[in-house]
Amino acid sequence: MKKKSSVIGLDLGGTAIKLGLFLEDGTCLNSLTVATPQPATPKAVLGAMITAIRELNHDQDCLALGVGTPGPADGTGRIAKVAINLSGWQDVPLADWLEEASGLPTTIANDANCAGLGEAWLGAGKSFKNLILLTLGTGVGGAIILNGHLFTGHLGAAGELGLITLNFDGPPCNSGNQGSLEQYASIQAIRRMTGKEPAELGQLAQKGNREALEFWQGYGRLLGAGLASLIYVLTPEAVIIGGGVSGSTPYFFPATLEEIERRVLLSSRQDLQLLTAKLGNQAGMIGAAKLAWELVVSQRLNL
Repeated sequence: MKKKSSVIGLDLGGTAIKLGLFLEDGTCLNSLTVATPQPATPKAVLGAMITAIRELNHDQDCLALGVGTPGPADGTGRIAKVAINLSGWQDVPLADWLEEASGLPTTIANDANCAGLGEAWLGAGKSFKNLILLTLGTGVGGAIILNGHLFTGHLGAAGELGLITLNFDGPPCNSGNQGSLEQYASIQAIRRMTGKEPAELGQLAQKGNREALEFWQGYGRLLGAGLASLIYVLTPEAVIIGGGVSGSTPYFFPATLEEIERRVLLSSRQDLQLLTAKLGNQAGMIGAAKLAWELVVSQRLNL
């Protein structure tokens, strides 16, 4: 292997594609952000990706590609089943297309899963082997890391942590569920409940506004109740909270922890850490690069 061999991690979003060139220790040699073509049809996105990959891989040291997509991938990490907010994405064989166009082995995963893997590799979760990540954004995404590896289940769809039921008769969810955690913890849910943006509520809480502080306390309790179910099933060492709402963790973490301690037996939560994600919007790209390195390692072992 060349001394400075690298992989590329790509994070495909509705408006931008983020790419980074990473060494095996996580060092980022270079990064690039390009606009997602509009309309974001599969072939148009493929073209934009290949152009950006060639620009980033000008020294030809890249060994593999990892891609995070805004929707579920299949169990083999080859097919983008659906891509949210992108045009015409249904069972797109993205890994095959990228391999054919670039000549590089490729694997893909859901973007929230990639974010979890990124936090586990270089972020808030790097001291732990078993953790869960919740991204509190427009929706509520999730990722499960077990024994240091991303767990996606036999269909590739595991880790939809925001879709667990919190209230049997709660608001309808796009998933078909009712009263899912997403309906209480997402940015859209906060807007529905308060008429305000999370950042605004965070600023009000910082100024000591009583209503904002009370909102965050109630929000923390709801989140803690949802996390209690996940903790009982997975007994993680750490729960990491990312996404747009995570900027206000100082105002809801105390209530979240209190609710977890009230609901969860000590035997299932001993030494549990509740942490804020560290990598921001780079987490998906970093996790995609980690996926690519895992692909490289598995291919080495199979030689």
